[in-house]
Amino acid sequence: MPLVKPTWASTHELSRLIKQCLSEGLCVEIEGLGAFRPDGDGGYDFKPFNRPQVFIAYVVEDTSEVDRLCFDLEARGFDPWIDRRRLMPGQNWPRAIQRAIELSDYFIACFSHNSVSKRGNFQAELRYALDCASSIPPDDIFFIPVRLDVCSIPTVVSRSIQYLDLFPDWDKGIDRIVAMARKQQRRRARQPKAA
Repeated sequence: MPLVKPTWASTHELSRLIKQCLSEGLCVEIEGLGAFRPDGDGGYDFKPFNRPQVFIAYVVEDTSEVDRLCFDLEARGFDPWIDRRRLMPGQNWPRAIQRAIELSDYFIACFSHNSVSKRGNFQAELRYALDCASSIPPDDIFFIPVRLDVCSIPTVVSRSIQYLDLFPDWDKGIDRIVAMARKQQRRRARQPKAA
């Protein structure tokens, strides 16, 4: 998708809208950038996002486990992205989901007996994430398959990517995800920036 250079009028309008919201005491969050908040003294604070974003792919039948996963990741300093929390009314949801996958630091695919044979968006998200993973360095970790229960992992995933079980010890599984992600973040921080 080509980038569209904003015009002065569009940036001016956006600036006006942000100032109006802040003057009304509202917080303005810009996805992928950070949040502007009134500071109480008539000024504004900006807090950049520095929490790793984790896209979570799941099927609706696993909502309770996915909610628990989101809660546990948030509590450990991650920013989980799931459709029902982030999609806005009227938003082009297929493109928004693709964009969220592209911008995420990690993609967690939640496999279960509910998801492995179900057709639909979950399978499309997996394919798109695997495509995105093919463009990152081979030693980077992006695609993280987790099993919520006893089920088969599709061969396209299991032949090259190690999965993690979140059962029978949920907390141990979460700890392994967090440890891997923190190690990966430290490794990424040491890498030279692309020109």
